[in-house]
Amino acid sequence: MPDAASPTTKGPRQSPVRDDLAYMLPMGTFLLLIMAGGWLGTETDAGNTAYPWAYAARALIVAVMLWLFWPAYTRIRWDYWWLGLVVGVVGIFQWVGMQLWLQNNFEVFRPSGVAFNPDAFFKDDVSRWLFIAVRIFGAVLVVPVMEELFWRDFCWRSVIAPNDFKLAEVGEWDWKAFVVVPVIFSFVHLNWLLTSIVWAFMVGGLLAYTRSLGACIVAHATTNLLLAVYVLRTKQWFFW
Repeated sequence: MPDAASPTTKGPRQSPVRDDLAYMLPMGTFLLLIMAGGWLGTETDAGNTAYPWAYAARALIVAVMLWLFWPAYTRIRWDYWWLGLVVGVVGIFQWVGMQLWLQNNFEVFRPSGVAFNPDAFFKDDVSRWLFIAVRIFGAVLVVPVMEELFWRDFCWRSVIAPNDFKLAEVGEWDWKAFVVVPVIFSFVHLNWLLTSIVWAFMVGGLLAYTRSLGACIVAHATTNLLLAVYVLRTKQWFFW
């Protein structure tokens, strides 16, 4: 039987990158692939577009990165998950209601370009539903984990302890983190800027109250799932 020093003994799986990069690389990759999609004209031409492939690539690539880097992440607590569910449900009414009001009253918040319409693009139901399944997989399972790890874990703690984010606790209260993180979060959501900042303040409050990153992931996933249901029912594709 091999002892502790035997080369056949396996230790815990290690992240291939240092801890800060484990948080930054998935988010950076996701944003770069969104920009690459824009360069290809993927979200402005519903008839001839690489958008389905670009979205599938970023969802799958980021999912693999999260799995590879998982040992570097803070252990996620799932207590108060039910409160995350409540915030997520409130969040869909805030997100859709506020965004529609802004779009109807202010030109600057109206969607730019033509939203990708899977009903018009795909010629058969199988391909269309495969894309929708991948789209929901990314929005509900990949993006909430990636973004909450980046925004509410890494960025929040980095604002509090810029020299070493690990010196700050998950959900530790700090007014600068509470304000700065939602503001930066909103700037990656373009014409959803005001809608996203209000939503981010809600989730930031959830984090500060519960100190549960899992509750924030549940809130994010719930809002995204309900948004998918709303989009599929109303065909308001610009929300996607």
